[in-house]
Amino acid sequence: MPNNSFLFNQAPRWHAHDCGLQRQLTAELQSWLQETGSLTKRLRAIHGEKFAVSVLFQGWRRAFIDESRLLEQPASDYQLVREVMLHNQHQPLVLARTIMPRPTIEIAQRKLSHLGSRPLGEVIFAYRDLELRQRQFSRVEPTIWAKQQQANNPIETATWGRRTVYAIHNQPLLVAEFFLPAALN
Repeated sequence: MPNNSFLFNQAPRWHAHDCGLQRQLTAELQSWLQETGSLTKRLRAIHGEKFAVSVLFQGWRRAFIDESRLLEQPASDYQLVREVMLHNQHQPLVLARTIMPRPTIEIAQRKLSHLGSRPLGEVIFAYRDLELRQRQFSRVEPTIWAKQQQANNPIETATWGRRTVYAIHNQPLLVAEFFLPAALN
């Protein structure tokens, strides 16, 4: 496993949203990328009880340098990294990566570090003071996915994702979500 990720063999390249990007995307994909509510809630509304979360990796690792920078954390610090697959009866819908600095976990009374297969969205959207601070977008080619990920769930086409900096009680966390073809059908 790469030092930083089960999902990626290198950090995706992220960009702020712009009008040129918007014209390239289908309305369906745009609606997923621009969703401001709970992704978990939206997926549950579509897939019902068949929706589930599988944890691919969770542990203390150094985040990618740009992730640490975005969270205003030293690149040398270990963050809690959680990578999951959101699926409908094992049909992959979304691959997600969450970076949680230690102060965020502490302020959230460790609810974030003991999620197991519970969706992150169920926890963070329950906080009344949840703040969406920043959102960026990425289009990744299949070559960016790590070999372990490709062995478990081959991705053969470019995939769009978003990453969002949220804050709970003014403490940041970073959530990146990549929408697989089954999520967009």
